[in-house]
Amino acid sequence: MALRMWASSTANALRIATASRASLSPAFSFSKCFSTVVDGLKYAPSHEWVKHEGSVATIGITDHAQSHLGEVVFVELPETGGSVSKGSSFGAVESVKATSDVNSPISGEVIEVNTKLSESPGVINSSPYDEGWMIKVKPSSLSELDSLMDSQEYAKFAEEEDGGH
Repeated sequence: MALRMWASSTANALRIATASRASLSPAFSFSKCFSTVVDGLKYAPSHEWVKHEGSVATIGITDHAQSHLGEVVFVELPETGGSVSKGSSFGAVESVKATSDVNSPISGEVIEVNTKLSESPGVINSSPYDEGWMIKVKPSSLSELDSLMDSQEYAKFAEEEDGGH
């Protein structure tokens, strides 16, 4: 019971809805206190990352987020040519435990979508920063990147959110 309460509060902190099925059993674990944080990326408090190169910003969810979600089984992504707004949902990630909206850390035009994720959504679990990227955006305002956390700030943020593990 304590595990379910902890999982529910962690899910709330991650802004994810816990699954209503009996997936929150003692068999699962949120023990990934040693999540990978990559230098050179920018991070949103909602656990998305941005890699800005030239006129393109690649966006995905962090290792911390995927470890809390568990095995990813479905990914919903926007259409190429659409737009995303900072702080607004652009898609969703469904795992065996929960479904989570994915929020855009910056605003811009979607110029590419990782179509591999529709066939192999688990790539987000195995390679959240490389093969598991979700969308590429042409940023409308580079100054939005300034409000995001760097790797050290995000690592501290994620550790504090997990209770200092």
